[in-house]
Amino acid sequence: MQKATPAHSNHKPRGRRRFGRPPLLIVGCGDIGGRILARLAHRFRVVALTSSPDRVPQLRAAGAVPIVGNLDHRRSLDRLRAFRRRVMHLAPPPQTEGRRDPRTRALLAALRRRPDRLVYVSTTGVYGDRGGGFVDETTRPAPGNDRAWRRLDAERQVRRARSCILRAPGIYAHDRLPLARLRSGAPALAPEDDVYSNHIHADDLARLCIAALFRGRPGRVYNAVDRSQLKMGAYFDLVADRYGLPRPPRLPRERLRTAVNPMMYSFMSESRRVRGERIGRELRVRLRWPTVGDALVFGKAWPGDTGSL
Repeated sequence: MQKATPAHSNHKPRGRRRFGRPPLLIVGCGDIGGRILARLAHRFRVVALTSSPDRVPQLRAAGAVPIVGNLDHRRSLDRLRAFRRRVMHLAPPPQTEGRRDPRTRALLAALRRRPDRLVYVSTTGVYGDRGGGFVDETTRPAPGNDRAWRRLDAERQVRRARSCILRAPGIYAHDRLPLARLRSGAPALAPEDDVYSNHIHADDLARLCIAALFRGRPGRVYNAVDRSQLKMGAYFDLVADRYGLPRPPRLPRERLRTAVNPMMYSFMSESRRVRGERIGRELRVRLRWPTVGDALVFGKAWPGDTGSL
């Protein structure tokens, strides 16, 4: 006869342990959200909001509890209020005209009450063009386009919650490199017209998001950037050399304007060098890849064929 488990036993079924984990809601569970999920699935009951029912099996296999909802349709978000204690907000504003972010408004309205902790990933684009000068977290934002204004609008909304904000620059990884762009022969700016760009590896950004969840100060801004001091053309050259591809041709600004699409040209119209001292001092994160060169030169051989700036 099987021996009964005493009423005072500390034994708990494995399923009960899993559902006893504190919930963490990830809104916008794409690449960075997936990297966060991989690191926290053992510690939290990760709930992932997705607008695509096709992604439900993938998210479930990765260890998340998927919820189908769309930030563009508020009525689909009613279930979120049950998971409002800890929120990782990674969803971008819509690609529309105007300077307001209705998605962040919809999210906060669905949560009903202020979360205990909310981490929002914004962009260093809110600083605008600085003519190659340095900016840090104390620099006043000065967006130069509606896309950056929408991000700043989202920042202002989440500041009313118990939130901290990570401003991220160009995100790269083995599958987020401009290889297709290089193979197409798309031009870059001539050295005398070139602009500074800023970078962070996707794995390091995921780690910074997690650190902000535990150590970030409410209402605080953190520049989630590495220590690279690269102009954009030099970045393209570095990637091209690493993968044995031709370096991009260089064009003066007036000729390049008509040679690239408007969004790419907008990136090539702003130059700034972003400092991120707080991520080490306050979040206590030591970047695995302190510069793009460290990742490309000393990192493992990366596969991958597509990517973006």
